[in-house]
Amino acid sequence: GFLGLSGAILIQVYDTLCEGDPAGYILILAITPTLTSLLLMPLVKIYGTTTVDDKKHLNGFSSSALVVAAYLMFIIILDNVFTLPSWARIITFMFLLLLLASPFGIAAKAHKDSKRPSIETSPLMDDSEPMPTKYGEYHEIPGEPDRVKEVASSSNESLSNDHLEDGIDMNLSRAMLTVNFWLLFVAMICGMGSGLATINNISQIGQSLGYSTIERSSLVALWSIWNFLGRFGAGFLSDIMLHKGWARPLFMVITLATLTFGHLIVASGFPGNLYIGSVMVGICYGSQWSLMPTITSEIFGVRHMGTIFNTIAIASPIGSYIFSVRIIGYIYDKMATSEDNSCYGTQCFMLSFFIMAAVAFLGFLIAFALFLRTRRFYRQIVLLRSRHS
Repeated sequence: GFLGLSGAILIQVYDTLCEGDPAGYILILAITPTLTSLLLMPLVKIYGTTTVDDKKHLNGFSSSALVVAAYLMFIIILDNVFTLPSWARIITFMFLLLLLASPFGIAAKAHKDSKRPSIETSPLMDDSEPMPTKYGEYHEIPGEPDRVKEVASSSNESLSNDHLEDGIDMNLSRAMLTVNFWLLFVAMICGMGSGLATINNISQIGQSLGYSTIERSSLVALWSIWNFLGRFGAGFLSDIMLHKGWARPLFMVITLATLTFGHLIVASGFPGNLYIGSVMVGICYGSQWSLMPTITSEIFGVRHMGTIFNTIAIASPIGSYIFSVRIIGYIYDKMATSEDNSCYGTQCFMLSFFIMAAVAFLGFLIAFALFLRTRRFYRQIVLLRSRHS
């Protein structure tokens, strides 16, 4: 969620500290991430916590993210309507920094709570003996690699080979030999690729349709809010529906269908179309980044999840290159008529977004195939594990 908000936050940084100095802004972007990692990495430690503590602290992080998102939307709309002076931007930016620092308080409280002696420890239990794990938990225990197969061994008897009985704990090479890997990969090219191509070109689309500079800047900033809502909401809602028996890939089907309509709205070119289209495309694009890692871990297991997830994530830049360069860029250059190779009018991007709408619909069909293939898997393993965790 915070990654989704980063675009709007960085725009506030530019408007407050570096307006008119893009070189200095790029220098900040080059130095700050590395400097932040070096300064804060000594604080990263592993603490044993309970499920109750985890949910309490995660709810705190979620609440702070929602507050930051609401504040950013308020500031973006206020600046768009009144054009804030420099002193007002400094004040609003300082308050934004305070909101961004609020998770430190949550982390400090969690650290303090972790030092309190547990009241659940029974005097009859030997401290040297490990606590019994609940049935269906899926955690890797150091020194006991076989424990991660607990769920698989208890459920494999009821699964056939075509329903992922070996789906738990796959490595990358084994996962790439499955149909489900490639269904997920191609669906992500259609969804993530076309969504990223939209944000890469949204300012130029606005220019061709006659949007003002302030409106185009606001669209880019608001895109980050929609991206956040997609990342945050899709994970939250899919978790709720998973416990009610709905397989998580169904939400990928829904978001890709919605993404198709979003591209059609952008292609239509009617007045205000970018405001509606950017909301739909932004939320659906963010949803893909929330759903894909979770589905990856559930279908292929968590032990090699990092490798498999980052391999599937390559779909985003691949799709972006195909749609941004080979489709949008090529058609835009063909339509450009002015001396500076600029294009104005609905014809500049209409065909491109009709093509991307067709691609998103193809992704919808592929995601639906993945949903059909994994329904039984989710019903017999993932849902079972979630109910007993």
